[in-house]
Amino acid sequence: MKIIHIVRRYGPVGGMERYVWETTRELVKLGYQVRVICEQCLAEKPQGITVHELGGMAYRPHWLYYWRFSLRVDAWLQANPHPGWLIHSHERVGVHDVTTFHGPPFASMRDKSWWKKVSIRVAMQLWLERRELRAAKNIVPNSEIIARQLAHYYPEYAHKLTTPIIPGVLPGVVRNTRSVPADGGIIGFVGREWRRKGLPLAVDIGAQLRQTRPHLELWVIGPDEKEVAHLFRDWQRGYRLFGWRTDNAYFEQIDVLLHPAKAEPYGMVISEAMAARVPVVVSNACGAAAQVSSEAGTVLALATPVQGWAQAVAMQLDRKESIPVFVRGWDVVAREFSAIYSLTLKQVEAIE
Repeated sequence: MKIIHIVRRYGPVGGMERYVWETTRELVKLGYQVRVICEQCLAEKPQGITVHELGGMAYRPHWLYYWRFSLRVDAWLQANPHPGWLIHSHERVGVHDVTTFHGPPFASMRDKSWWKKVSIRVAMQLWLERRELRAAKNIVPNSEIIARQLAHYYPEYAHKLTTPIIPGVLPGVVRNTRSVPADGGIIGFVGREWRRKGLPLAVDIGAQLRQTRPHLELWVIGPDEKEVAHLFRDWQRGYRLFGWRTDNAYFEQIDVLLHPAKAEPYGMVISEAMAARVPVVVSNACGAAAQVSSEAGTVLALATPVQGWAQAVAMQLDRKESIPVFVRGWDVVAREFSAIYSLTLKQVEAIE
């Protein structure tokens, strides 16, 4: 079978991008012919995959950027006949057979006040999103949360939704089982988009815990130090700001991952933590919360008081047994997509 993947940035440089990068490489191992249409390839091109780069563009305004990218994709496909190839998109285009939804639908904007919706930006974003869903024969959400949101905002396309295909996890560092000092421990927070991922709440939780665990530390990985230093103005010590890191060696040292996100379509850092045997405490607004077993950590409602969050984190810090390793290979993700491609091919052949 022959598959064209469409993604703006091709390479392991973000959550969605990692999803596409790892899946396409595994599809080649399954015997697929794979092409990638992208704006830029941001890593060494994988063996066995033909990558077509369309060139960079101005990123703002976003709606115009997405539209221009879709026009470039259309032009390339028209100039390069591709009979027998299925098209799998991860972007706001309208030429695909399968689309994967990696984030919450923009249609949630409909729930806001009318004066926030009256703009060309909103109109174009909604048009691009609806076009993407209308064109697809199958829509693949990357989590149960996204599946529910799509069915809610676009009930006319709900019949196209497949079972969610959640991201895989690469094997990596593993935290050794150890006893955490009763007066200490290390909490890890990871995420560049620190407001959406709940860093202010994490700081409050850490401050609450330091009243009884004076040697506790909160490690913040992701945001620039200058952006978040003000959150710790009442702290004299007990925190470390690392900025962005491309490795995940910190999983060997932190004792619990705290991810109280306001909105998180999936949250790959959660599954990565569990794969490293790091217990987690996360909000129920995270797509990956569905994969958090009681043995691996705790899922809390966002409305839970800070004291409740602190108690949940303390329980994980005090645990004596290690958590089970979370395992989900990218080969499994590729095989799940293979089943969807087979279904889609039958649908295409039925139309023809």
